[in-house]
Amino acid sequence: FIMGRSENSRNRIFVEEGAGIRTQAFDPSKLVDPSLIIYAPVRVLGNKTIVTNGDQTDTIYEGMDKQLTFEQSLRSREFEPDGPNYTPRISGIMHIENGKYNYAMSILKSNNGDPSSCSRYTFAYENPKAGEGHFIHTYKCDGNPLPSFEGEPKRIAVPDCIDAFTESLWNNLNEDNKVSLFVRYINIADGTYETRIINKNK
Repeated sequence: FIMGRSENSRNRIFVEEGAGIRTQAFDPSKLVDPSLIIYAPVRVLGNKTIVTNGDQTDTIYEGMDKQLTFEQSLRSREFEPDGPNYTPRISGIMHIENGKYNYAMSILKSNNGDPSSCSRYTFAYENPKAGEGHFIHTYKCDGNPLPSFEGEPKRIAVPDCIDAFTESLWNNLNEDNKVSLFVRYINIADGTYETRIINKNK
């Protein structure tokens, strides 16, 4: 999901693009600076699904297409240059093969607000338990500047029903700041998938 605090960030919707999605301005006349808000949050490379909060989706896609690993692909990237918050870049990748799957998550963040130092963390999950997932986000809580996420990704329950999960996620996001939500359930046996998209702007 994406959130927005500024008018520019809130002026977005998710649209499908190939097997992935991209952000698009809901009202193009109000678009100010597209550099940090218009990108492809989800792209699919063969049996890998890449999800991020910025244009590093393309960096990972292109790197892995050249046989780099998830971590190696992200070495060229850092947190966003939006001081004093220095929004962390968060990324995830799911790999499905032969009826099994694994996933990894990454966060690139400033060292306690110091833009000269980037802290890089990757969390990998092998043979995950059915009905369980992990959640990583950009900020720990409100504040000025906004404090970056800390610790391991949070463990969450993932129900069997995509519609119930979609509704639960959307209803629990901050009403003022929520912008768009993308949910995908992938059948690990055959790779087929179901997708749900909710946009606040309609």
